[in-house]
Amino acid sequence: MDFDLTTEQRIIKKTIKDFAEEEVAKGALERDRTKKFPIEIFRKLADLGMMGLPFPEEYGGGGADTISFAIVVEELSKACASTGITYSAHISLGGAPINQFGTEEQKRKYLVPLCTGESLGAFGLTEPNAGSDAGGTETKAIEDGDDFVINGEKSFITNGSYAKFIPLTAVTNRKDGKKEISAIIVPTDAEGFHVKDHYEKMGLHASNTTELVLENVRVPKENLLGKRGEGLKQFLQTLDGGRIGIGAMAVGIAQAAYEKSLRYAKERRQFGRSLTHFQAIQFKLADMAMKIELARNMVYKAAWFKDKGKPFTKEASMCKLFATEMCSEVTSQAVQIHGGNGYMKDFHVERYMRDAKLLEIGEGTSEIQRMVIAREIGAR
Repeated sequence: MDFDLTTEQRIIKKTIKDFAEEEVAKGALERDRTKKFPIEIFRKLADLGMMGLPFPEEYGGGGADTISFAIVVEELSKACASTGITYSAHISLGGAPINQFGTEEQKRKYLVPLCTGESLGAFGLTEPNAGSDAGGTETKAIEDGDDFVINGEKSFITNGSYAKFIPLTAVTNRKDGKKEISAIIVPTDAEGFHVKDHYEKMGLHASNTTELVLENVRVPKENLLGKRGEGLKQFLQTLDGGRIGIGAMAVGIAQAAYEKSLRYAKERRQFGRSLTHFQAIQFKLADMAMKIELARNMVYKAAWFKDKGKPFTKEASMCKLFATEMCSEVTSQAVQIHGGNGYMKDFHVERYMRDAKLLEIGEGTSEIQRMVIAREIGAR
């Protein structure tokens, strides 16, 4: 068992760490205040060849592995979680299903512009009445000649305003009371396709979260992604990979909160001594460091399983569950260590705390992760 990063992984880590510190971190606080989407950052990431990092080189990707993807997500999220979630969704939700289930023609048409940064990636699964119950999908795709005509709504869609096409789930048939749910790639400029950016969020203010409304949107049947009737199955497989990205995000945010807290505790003096002289603070920092390291190892293990072609559903759910709950705990403790200053925006840690909460909800709530783990270990 080798815990060393490969030469390529080390190069990617240094490259993205330097980029995150120089280009991403400096404007994070202002973007949180203004809710300005960091489009220029993603143009620069495209220039660095990061937008198609884990996808095959023949489609403009970098041919890198999932651990490299996790490293990039962690470093971006450490600098700015809004940037981190945008990148993670672009790769793991937008690009992954096209790469895994798309035809050669679909990959040429849709994966290439994702890899080059021409379009951001997104996917449409969640609906107003279908969140944790993804099978509750009500969006319908009715056959009409050589086309599907789609009607429905999708909610909480990351990157929707910046995606030129979105794979989404729709009911393509009903038989004996059962839904046939398929995945279809839908261009966002199609007539009747409306993207609404109106959500007021608790955190991740600089990320793009949208509602999609489809009114008689017509797409050719050739836009069917994968096998008909297997859309929900395909998207749930996609979420396994996405959970590695969310776990990496959690590690990055927690690492930022820990480093800010350690620095503050060394500088802040109370009762004539720095905070690091008090055992209560020492133990908080020790617990932070330990849990972050555990979470990072779990993320890397899940990524390694995925890269080796091993089943990784359990590992992905475990890393997502542990890392995200750890992140909420660490960011809360970071605010506590900072005291009154921790409640102030200029010290950053309150932003980390707000951003962290979404990670326990998106791509499967903590409760869903426990259900997945219970199933995988044979407890249900």
